[in-house]
Amino acid sequence: MNELNFFSSTFEWIKNDWRSNRFRFVIECLAWAISIGCSITMATTVPNPPLLALYPIWILGCSMYAWAAYTRKSFGMLANYLLLTTIDTIGLFRMVF
Repeated sequence: MNELNFFSSTFEWIKNDWRSNRFRFVIECLAWAISIGCSITMATTVPNPPLLALYPIWILGCSMYAWAAYTRKSFGMLANYLLLTTIDTIGLFRMVF
């Protein structure tokens, strides 16, 4: 019975999130898809992943997550995704130049 309650409360939370800010919800879902897509691509192409293609896409996804965290007023998430964006941007520049 608790499992049903967990899922029903989770679905209710998702519906409330959608209602509160649909644009942010879509951006977060897109950023999530980017993250999963990059991870799958990385996992299926090791030991030679296409980093030059993946890095900009990954950075875009992290930036989208950072924006969503900012609009939620979530400091921890914002700090995390700004740091990831910075680290990966530096990595991309080091790889290109």
